[in-house]
Amino acid sequence: MHRVVVTGIGIVSPIGNSIPIFWKNAQEGTNGISKISNLDTSHLPIHIAGECQIDLEQHIDKKSLNKMDRFTAFSLIAANEALADSKIDLKKINSNKAGVIIGSGIGGMITFEEQHKRLLKNPKRVSPFFIPSMIPDIAAGQIALKYGLKGINYSVVSACASSSHCIGDAFRNIKHGYSDIIVAGGSESSITSMSIAGFGNMKALTKNPDYNNASKPFDLNRDGFVMGEGAGILILEQLEHALDRNAKIYA
Repeated sequence: MHRVVVTGIGIVSPIGNSIPIFWKNAQEGTNGISKISNLDTSHLPIHIAGECQIDLEQHIDKKSLNKMDRFTAFSLIAANEALADSKIDLKKINSNKAGVIIGSGIGGMITFEEQHKRLLKNPKRVSPFFIPSMIPDIAAGQIALKYGLKGINYSVVSACASSSHCIGDAFRNIKHGYSDIIVAGGSESSITSMSIAGFGNMKALTKNPDYNNASKPFDLNRDGFVMGEGAGILILEQLEHALDRNAKIYA
């Protein structure tokens, strides 16, 4: 059995797209919920969400972005920060024992809705990249391809517990010696008309327009959650492997 440690962290969130900014804003109580800006909600009963304010083209080239969903882009950006934070030299590791487990509850919902609109007009207009852009495990695949990680690679889909399950699976995989390093966490971007209508109609979302007081999950008078998006990635590593390279250990 091996001990498992955290050696890198990366994030994309409504209150910051890097760990230093996110942590500063979290400490200061910054609210990432506001009026939805990336979607026309005039036909919907809900108008607020936790959106990530980020220019994806500053991180990923436009040609690649055209072939991937927003949730995949989030995961790549967060994974890049986590790997840089860990200071792992990818040329010196056993790539066959370096894996990726990234979860998503829904996957490429934005892509699904965009392509469904095309389908209604003409099935031939549906993109050949539709399936590989939409499936939840594509985020893990994209990260593995970018960094040459040839070990275990899959996605966990278990609703709101998806990311936690990924971290748990990664922990067990390293604990039992199958992997040295795993990029683990989750990504979600489903602030769309279909998602809002679906969650709204099942009365899961709050209709409170006051974004300063809308999210109160432990309050007696709570009336639903607020939709959000983002990605959180950890680098999990075998303790001996981390110590051998003199890595910074978070936990």
